[in-house]
Amino acid sequence: MESRKLGTKGLEVSTIGYGCMGLSFPGAPEKSESIKVIRAAYENGITFFDTAQSYGDNEILVGEALEPFRKQVIVATKFGFREGNPRLGSDSRPESIRAAAEASLKRLKTDYIDLFYQHRMDPNVPMEEVAGTVKDLIQEGKVHHLGLCEANPESIRQANTVLPITALQSEYSMFYREPEKEIIATLEGLGIGFVTFSPLGKGFLTGAITADTKFDETDGRNFSPRFSEESRRANQVLVDLIVSVAQDKEVTPAQVALAWLLAHKPFIVPIPGTSKIHRLQENIAGAQISLSTDELIKINTALETIKIVGERYPKEIQNKIGK
Repeated sequence: MESRKLGTKGLEVSTIGYGCMGLSFPGAPEKSESIKVIRAAYENGITFFDTAQSYGDNEILVGEALEPFRKQVIVATKFGFREGNPRLGSDSRPESIRAAAEASLKRLKTDYIDLFYQHRMDPNVPMEEVAGTVKDLIQEGKVHHLGLCEANPESIRQANTVLPITALQSEYSMFYREPEKEIIATLEGLGIGFVTFSPLGKGFLTGAITADTKFDETDGRNFSPRFSEESRRANQVLVDLIVSVAQDKEVTPAQVALAWLLAHKPFIVPIPGTSKIHRLQENIAGAQISLSTDELIKINTALETIKIVGERYPKEIQNKIGK
């Protein structure tokens, strides 16, 4: 697989990364199977793996899976929630960042974190103080690069004055295009990479989910307004568009969705997650698909006429995480 550069400090990663979060939530495979999926990602060319302190035992899983080839991969993890629990609110005090780093290093079975993200902004701690703390960790060799998650342009600029930000991680796909308003231009101007989570719209853009789909009772999408039956029915027009393009190109809808992201900017790196090796291979193949100028115009023109129905998160979650 080809690679892309994040930021201006030389961090190079596979064009498509792997989001490991789903391997530690209800419905995930057994640990041994999850390790096989992570290792299959590496064997198929992925060198960029994403986890977080707040993803249950995910760091432990990732650390064990990647231990045999740790030096050949880039591992990103995150700090910023009290006790690693999003429901307890933000906590990016310097002492908490340091404690999170030490705990992550232990769980990941490593002596350095390649990319250390602030998971969400903390309204009680200035961004300059957050960046300054991570800068100290970098000088100590425990962290190599600083990233932010779903930060606004002002916060990105504030942190960047103290320490060059390597990457911003935010949701971005045809299903959620908010970053097009300000974020992408801000990142481009500052030389910051853009790591996009949920690039397949939590599965919606694959075409496998319809208004009639019944999710398992443990599936988090049951609580997302965007995945209510009414919203899915209203948003089906987007899936129909992607399926149409996929059929014309004889590829899958997921591959079109990934190719669309990759065509936007050379500093965009999607991190789709999956627990199935055949889906993993399908996503990886998406990096090889190019959309022509005419195809991009067709898609983008159609997107301007489509209004997505439903919020990403329930109100109580939005209040906790600030989004």
